[in-house]
Amino acid sequence: MKKWYVVQVFTGFEDIVRISLQRRIEDEGLQDQFGEIVVPAGEIISKFTDEEVSKEKIFPGYLLINMEMTAETRRMVCNTSRITRFLGGESPMPLSNKEVERIFNQMSGGLSASSDQESLAIGNEVHIVDGPFSGYMGIVEQLDDEHERATVMVSIFGRMTPIELGFDQVKR
Repeated sequence: MKKWYVVQVFTGFEDIVRISLQRRIEDEGLQDQFGEIVVPAGEIISKFTDEEVSKEKIFPGYLLINMEMTAETRRMVCNTSRITRFLGGESPMPLSNKEVERIFNQMSGGLSASSDQESLAIGNEVHIVDGPFSGYMGIVEQLDDEHERATVMVSIFGRMTPIELGFDQVKR
């Protein structure tokens, strides 16, 4: 039964490795044991100009391979140029269906990579990771899910001061 596995490749060579691996599969006649080979990438629309669309890798340096794990298929993948290893080392674990679904949703634009709102709740302590208050700690006072904004209370010169930040500017 074919399952999805992750292999680590040289960063920047993902497409070349995918094509090389597909050729090796055909040359060795192993098409029955392999499915898709995917470079996880999604379309990014520039915030400044709506027309500028670029393809960006979601996981640079990694490929997803749908395959049956046998000694022969594993050897063939590991011996392909510019592939360093399977994720999991000596005993690679296949991705769960939930993980595969999440990755493909992210590739099709179904998920927002920047929103961390699930981990934010009123009263949570957060680290500010972006903006002029980067490095400060604060406590979430209010959440605006519609606009993806949070009001965080930060101690500045000994006084608690409310600061409005985007969800992408804070990390739990």
